Amino acid sequence: MTGIHLELAEVAARAAVCTSCALATTRTHVVFADGSPDADLMFVGEAPGSNEDLQGVPFVGAAGKLLDKLLGEIGIQRHEVYIANVLKCRPPGNRDPLPGEIEACQDFLRAQLTLVDPRVVVTLGNFATKLLLKRDVGITRLRGQAYPWWRRHLVPTFHPAAALRGGDRVLDEMRQDFALVASLLRTPPAADAATAGDVAKAHDAEHLGLFG
Repeated sequence: MTGIHLELAEVAARAAVCTSCALATTRTHVVFADGSPDADLMFVGEAPGSNEDLQGVPFVGAAGKLLDKLLGEIGIQRHEVYIANVLKCRPPGNRDPLPGEIEACQDFLRAQLTLVDPRVVVTLGNFATKLLLKRDVGITRLRGQAYPWWRRHLVPTFHPAAALRGGDRVLDEMRQDFALVASLLRTPPAADAATAGDVAKAHDAEHLGLFG
């Protein structure tokens, strides 16, 4: 294991025994992450669902299968990306995370973002997008572009579950967002830093998200 892998394993071990909020009493498993710690692409969802809680792995139900399909369409396999959620434990009834739960869990996500250090972060759905971008604007208006965020690109898109409910229109828009992600990943890192990185320096106060 590399140093980063070991550090992530230590963070995961702390998360596995976390009792900082009441979700510790209702969870089956802590759902820390899935994928490669060396990934250039990281996904951030809201919280585990019932399938994830049972298996201890994020995005393993129908939404996860759609995520895998969309990745495949841009030539990326699931094991090549890193997938995490804002919360590591399932809220009962899949309700929205509470402020205290987010506060109790945010250091885990901060550590994941810092250690994985992806070039592109994709937020899945309204909740993760609003939390990281610190903007009280719906995903329909925010999606479709890349935002400079802490020396990275952040691309908001719909949660795959929304595409399962919303039909072809939502799915087509997600495909557009994934195509944008693919184009960002094809940009050489040096050029990436010159364009997004320099712009981000002027907007750090606005885009720090969980790092603020």
